[in-house]
Amino acid sequence: MGYLQRVVNGGGLIAREYAIGSGRVDLHLRWSYTENGQRKVQREAVEIKTWKAGRANPLRTGLTQLDRYLDRLQLDSGTLVIFDQRPTAPAIDKRTTITTTSPAGRAITLLSG
Repeated sequence: MGYLQRVVNGGGLIAREYAIGSGRVDLHLRWSYTENGQRKVQREAVEIKTWKAGRANPLRTGLTQLDRYLDRLQLDSGTLVIFDQRPTAPAIDKRTTITTTSPAGRAITLLSG
């Protein structure tokens, strides 16, 4: 989240929603820009999940939770980040970025590692 704060610093906001006990954090990023002399706002939604030892892969749950968050924000796409904290997790340099589809058919960027 510190990295994202630096990205939007000076012209944007990050709204953080911690869902204590559910193993997730929702982020709503907003920043202003000017296009053809008109002020506009770009908005992005990010769902952060952790994958811990002894637990199931949080991918399906994360996609479902992100869908609900996108519904609330009225957005068509989002990003799901899964931090793999299992002892058997691949090295951090083996992270992946793919595009997938949520249960509701939205385009989701999946970052895992």
